[in-house]
Amino acid sequence: MKIGISRLHFPVTTLGPGQRIGIWFQGCSLHCEGCISADTWQFKTNSINIEEVKNLLKKWLPTCDGITISGGEPFDQEPALQNLLKFLKPYKLSLLVYSGYSFQELKYKKVVQEKLIDVLISEPYDYTKAQTRALLGSDNQQIHFLTNLGAQSFAKYLNKKPESKLDIQFNNETLWMAGIPINGMNKITESFRQNNVETTNTQAVIKQHKK
Repeated sequence: MKIGISRLHFPVTTLGPGQRIGIWFQGCSLHCEGCISADTWQFKTNSINIEEVKNLLKKWLPTCDGITISGGEPFDQEPALQNLLKFLKPYKLSLLVYSGYSFQELKYKKVVQEKLIDVLISEPYDYTKAQTRALLGSDNQQIHFLTNLGAQSFAKYLNKKPESKLDIQFNNETLWMAGIPINGMNKITESFRQNNVETTNTQAVIKQHKK
């Protein structure tokens, strides 16, 4: 089975408790305005055999505290997502999955019904909404505890404020960040500009709507 993967990273400390494995799916049909990961929208790129992904994860799983899956949109590759979650579940590590679909659309999905996911964050990113809660890009998004492990691991995040913290990785001339930036990339880009650092980023365009 093939799976579209944008990137894999360990450790990630900004998307859940502890040092986590981060898995970013490649491909998204939702295209939320202002999404900070527009580079993960395109389908039919970065496709890899899912067994290769599992072999890499096996090296990290013994020392990680959990797994966070984002994208892209994981549920746009539902068979591959299910395959990956079934592989990860026996490790008994907290599994957090982000999705831009509504919980009404997701609640009857097999991976949800079978509780292969411990914590599900649903709903599309909305740049017009406030951002006052940890792990969320906008306050319309919802945190769902699907298992006891999920509730025990993530309960503290319900009343936690967003943190000005990102994981940073350098790859040649590319600086890659993981986490939920406050106010998207705007503050980060402005800070770079003030320090005369030229940057490009992958945040999606916010359209100018007529009033």
